[in-house]
Amino acid sequence: MFDLNNCLILCRIIDLGIMELSEKQLHIIKVTEELFAKNGFDGTSVRMIAKTANINIAMISYYFGSKEKLLETIVNYRISNFKIEIDQVISDGTSYLNKVDSIIAIIIKRIHKGRRIQKLVHFEFSRENPKIDFSNYLKQKEENLELFRTLIEAGQKEGIFSKDVNIELIIPTILGSYFNLYYNKKIYSKVHGLFKEEDFDQFVFTTLTQHIQRTIKAILTYEE
Repeated sequence: MFDLNNCLILCRIIDLGIMELSEKQLHIIKVTEELFAKNGFDGTSVRMIAKTANINIAMISYYFGSKEKLLETIVNYRISNFKIEIDQVISDGTSYLNKVDSIIAIIIKRIHKGRRIQKLVHFEFSRENPKIDFSNYLKQKEENLELFRTLIEAGQKEGIFSKDVNIELIIPTILGSYFNLYYNKKIYSKVHGLFKEEDFDQFVFTTLTQHIQRTIKAILTYEE
């Protein structure tokens, strides 16, 4: 059966220069993410990846070329369908406030599920000489910000959102709220009685997401 959404995602992956990934490649990516998150990029060897993934070491070179190219593939794969999701939200028939809610939910869900690679990306990106080429990553970030800016500006023209909004600070506000909670997980888990991993996940996808949604909508609609 033809699936338009999957077709759009595949086109986006091709646009970012990423091959269509097989189950074996996706398995290698999953294992590598976990190892990178645990040991860092420098602390994870190709031999370690192959052993953990239970594959021949030559397969990594065959599929990805190098450890650096493997990391590039992971980064681009993880962001490949984000723009598609945002496009779909913006083009639906709901209100501007509902669109903002949906985008925030998407951001939090993606960032939480991909938190391992996010941690590594932030570390590598902050290096003076990064190990990988971040050009596609930066291009995608700029495109996503432009989509969000266009949505907010359209809402401002309709009189839904305040004119006095620093649009560029909205996304950092969303991410800052999430990462503050996540990097202080032990404290907040104790305060909120989140003793199981699945309880923390549920808290992120419901309570935290709803709190951020209310905060951002308050910022966007506040008039001095």
